[in-house]
Amino acid sequence: MAFPLRVLLLLFLSIPFSESKSNLSFDYYKRSCPNFEKIVRETITTKQMSNPATAAGTLRLFFHDCMVEGCDASVFIASNSFNTAERDADVNLSLSGDGYEVVVRAKTTLELTCPKVVSCADILAVATRDLVTMVGGPYYKLRLGRKDGLVSKASRVEGNLPRSNMSMTHVINLFASKGFNVQEMVALTGGHTIGFSHCIEFSDRLYSYSKKHATDPELNSKFAAGLRNICANHTIDKTMSAFNDVFTPGKFDNMYFKNLPRGLGLLAYDHALVKDPRTKPFVELYATNQTVFFQDFSRAMQKLSIHGIKTAKNGEVRNRCDQFNSIQT
Repeated sequence: MAFPLRVLLLLFLSIPFSESKSNLSFDYYKRSCPNFEKIVRETITTKQMSNPATAAGTLRLFFHDCMVEGCDASVFIASNSFNTAERDADVNLSLSGDGYEVVVRAKTTLELTCPKVVSCADILAVATRDLVTMVGGPYYKLRLGRKDGLVSKASRVEGNLPRSNMSMTHVINLFASKGFNVQEMVALTGGHTIGFSHCIEFSDRLYSYSKKHATDPELNSKFAAGLRNICANHTIDKTMSAFNDVFTPGKFDNMYFKNLPRGLGLLAYDHALVKDPRTKPFVELYATNQTVFFQDFSRAMQKLSIHGIKTAKNGEVRNRCDQFNSIQT
């Protein structure tokens, strides 16, 4: 049965519609900067080969950027006398310089090739995806056309990023406030399969767990002994760290999930994932089926990549990733 044009129009207008997301497309730079993804790919390959920690650092940087103000490269802005920016918030001080550097390198090359066209936000999204793929993770398509944000304030960071000492309920509610369900949260947490955490983030599990046990008894005993040795001077040297995945720290796989039931989860939050009945089924699923983990991680990253994005109405294409095109107060 044919529908009158007026009825079809009303049906179309009733569909939930996000103007900002509708401005994105898979081939956004096809004409304005056709070599965009090639330039990013060449940049990240060179950087990852010279510093294997780049992939993990960039993935974490992307997550921290998107969870605060949305995926708008606001975490790149440098503080000045008028404003303390996101990157100087306490939780962001440990972000890897490699993530910042690889994006800035790509931006520099792109400004020579197609000036004032490609946003830092898009560079970060694509660099993250390509680095994950480069170290063995899944490839996923990304819509492009994000603009760089016009706001970056350290005061807006707290409460938008999970902390290692948060309860599972708190973390679940935090992700829910961003539109992510429990399964998507666990899939994104699988990013811990690469990279490291600073000793200060889990030292309480090693030295002051409880009055009865100095060390968390649910940590694998040999693993705990090794960590105590690695982190012995963590109160003096705040940069001391350990790999999140002790077996394949440089490979994106599902080993992180396999480690958790063995008492090899580094952070208290990692360990809680395999204990909490809301998250345990997904940990077990991903531990036994890497294909499903990769599929769910890809979908969750695609969803994260369009969270809170900016368009020309409330964003810009920065000339430099670390500063707004005009002074913001």
